[in-house]
Amino acid sequence: MEDGNEYDETGRGLVILVPMLGRPHRIEPLVESITETVPNADILFIMSNNDPMIKSPTVIRQVNTGHCRAITINYQPTGDYATKINTGVRNTEHPLIFTAADDLEFHSGWLKAATDQLKPGIGVVGTNDLGSPRVMRGEHATHFLITRAYSQRGTIDTPHMIMCPHYPHEYVDDELVETAKKRGAWAMALDSHVEHLHPNWGKAPMDNLYRQQSNRMRRGRTIYLRRRYLWA
Repeated sequence: MEDGNEYDETGRGLVILVPMLGRPHRIEPLVESITETVPNADILFIMSNNDPMIKSPTVIRQVNTGHCRAITINYQPTGDYATKINTGVRNTEHPLIFTAADDLEFHSGWLKAATDQLKPGIGVVGTNDLGSPRVMRGEHATHFLITRAYSQRGTIDTPHMIMCPHYPHEYVDDELVETAKKRGAWAMALDSHVEHLHPNWGKAPMDNLYRQQSNRMRRGRTIYLRRRYLWA
């Protein structure tokens, strides 16, 4: 384990980073899922300054209660998710970081299953989203447990930035996984179940953000293929 024994399966020493853009209805079930499985974890919501929900008294209360707190940054038309994750890393000091989203459901035992993979040299552990065929084959992941030590190594070409902000959204995970594999720092925890409640798997209704996925993926793939020489 890169960071010693400063954490445990209750979530002590763990921060869960949650980039937000709309979907205020997802805050309550997400927090409930986290607190039921890792009651001592901290949750950092990273929100956009132009998002109307940041003015909602209900949202303000939900994201600033118990182990939750929120920060607000400028919305980025490109790379908003990656920028929010990178900002969350800079604004925390926990030895373990989880890169989350609002449309997740954490299952019992997920953290222990993930930390069991933190052998010497391993800094990125993929979790099982119970949806993507690539993920369930153990080849890929969309949400990750990352050690603080690994986060300081940065992307393939930028220190102290764990996600590349050049992608609209999709393919940022491909670069992260493939970079960690090149460094010998990757492990997959198929028994760490962090379910992705996505319309692709029939687990959520369609909304405007999901509808934009195909367009984002076309743009993201072009960027991915242009950058892939850096680690391939």
